Amino acid sequence: MRKTILLWCALAFSVASFGQQAKQDFKKNRLVSAGNYWAYPGPLRPQTPAPKGYRPFYISHYGRHGSRYLIGMKEYDTTYFTLLRADSVGKLTPLGRQTLGKLKLIREEAMGRDGELTQRGAEQHKGIARRMYQNFPEVFAGRATVDAKSTVIIRCILSMENALQQLLVLNPQLKIRHDASYHDMYYMNQTDDSLQARKMRGAAKEEWMAFAKRHDRYERVMNALFSDEAYWKANVNASELNKMLIKVANNVQSTELRHQLQLLDLFTDEELYENWLIGNARWYIMYGPSPLNGGTQPYSQRNLLRNIIQQADSCIALPHPGATLRYGHDTMVMPLVCLLDLNGNGRQIADLEKLAEQNWVDYKIFPMASNLQFVFYRRSAADKDVLFKVLLNENEATLPLKTDVAPYYHWKDFRDFYLRKLDAYRP
Repeated sequence: MRKTILLWCALAFSVASFGQQAKQDFKKNRLVSAGNYWAYPGPLRPQTPAPKGYRPFYISHYGRHGSRYLIGMKEYDTTYFTLLRADSVGKLTPLGRQTLGKLKLIREEAMGRDGELTQRGAEQHKGIARRMYQNFPEVFAGRATVDAKSTVIIRCILSMENALQQLLVLNPQLKIRHDASYHDMYYMNQTDDSLQARKMRGAAKEEWMAFAKRHDRYERVMNALFSDEAYWKANVNASELNKMLIKVANNVQSTELRHQLQLLDLFTDEELYENWLIGNARWYIMYGPSPLNGGTQPYSQRNLLRNIIQQADSCIALPHPGATLRYGHDTMVMPLVCLLDLNGNGRQIADLEKLAEQNWVDYKIFPMASNLQFVFYRRSAADKDVLFKVLLNENEATLPLKTDVAPYYHWKDFRDFYLRKLDAYRP
């Protein structure tokens, strides 16, 4: 009985610790409030040496494009012109006028750059490629082949090209093939009309809207920006303006303007946290394993996972296969992570209030330039017991598989487990 009580106490403490962890993350670094807009943090932990005698020989990768400008001008225009109209009738506070000036600079910087890769985004992919080369030099030795593909979106293409340029600087002998074609979009950026139709409807939509309403915090910020409460209540969609201001403020970290200004000081830690909770829950429902819409959204990446397995099987048969690199989007990385149940992110959590408590947090999965790397090891080209490990954002990750060499896994176990999982799915 005493052991049972101790076990339940330990579990309760663990859940509480996870819930507090997200808040602590915000206190340490307010930029994580950006969620999927968080600028890539880079690896956070050292890697575990391979089992004795095993050496890396192949890498299979899927990565999101690097930091970018916001898609479209809606957020830039709405925030700027809302404050500009208020200023024209004398309804802004000194802080409101100061914020208007910053929004003007941010808007002008983004003009004509709809969703484009920023300089910081380019540097992120150079850094990822450089560390990949330094961590696994055997993979890129001599005239190794690097087969790179991108979706047809320019920010993804430029992310790929910046990575490849960095690899060529490190080894000019590399044989590089690179392409961006609709031919490969069926797995590089799969669309699934059936899953799309079920994303946010019925109970899922109702639960999320109620959750969003409970966590909406905007009155203090509105009163800090506008000198007349009656004015903003009558003329401003305060909830939407608040969300857009946070989005614009968080995107500054992706641009070179981050060296000149910032907007996050408009908000308290609690306001940023509450806003993040809303977006985190939306991502979980739309692309994660939420039971509110059937828990099947991660299967949108079934073609990508099959491609990873098939390509790996082909490359394992080669004496020096090199690397397969793929460049796409957050809407592929996140559901793929959930489909793999990487780090337990495939868990089904019905209560949206418990997502953060149970450590399902978007910024740890798919910040800007987020990436998955499958790194393969063997003792020789004839070795049938191929091992591999998975890196999520360059940190060793766990899979729901038994292994005697953690954090490494046997490729045969992975292949058998996930092919059965994919085969069992019925669209």
